[in-house]
Amino acid sequence: MKKIAILGLVAAGAISLMAADGAALFKKCAGCHGAKAQKKALGKSEVIAGWDKAKIVEALKGYKAGKRNVHGMGAVMKGQAATLSDADIEAVADYISKLK
Repeated sequence: MKKIAILGLVAAGAISLMAADGAALFKKCAGCHGAKAQKKALGKSEVIAGWDKAKIVEALKGYKAGKRNVHGMGAVMKGQAATLSDADIEAVADYISKLK
């Protein structure tokens, strides 16, 4: 029984280490959006700092699916979002939503 409990704790620790890091993921966004998401990307987009997490998730999923094209940024953002998993999107959205 002790072995099972120890294995469960080890597995839980490994899973938390594999969790997506929103701050690290945002680094590739910062070139256009600014270090604190305070810039209009390429002078076109809205400032995304302070957006609600759900709004960010919806936007990223829309761009990834090729169904969102706000301010003519659809193709650029589709390329940026293409490699993000759902967990990545959740993590980066959580990070951005806390930037003010």
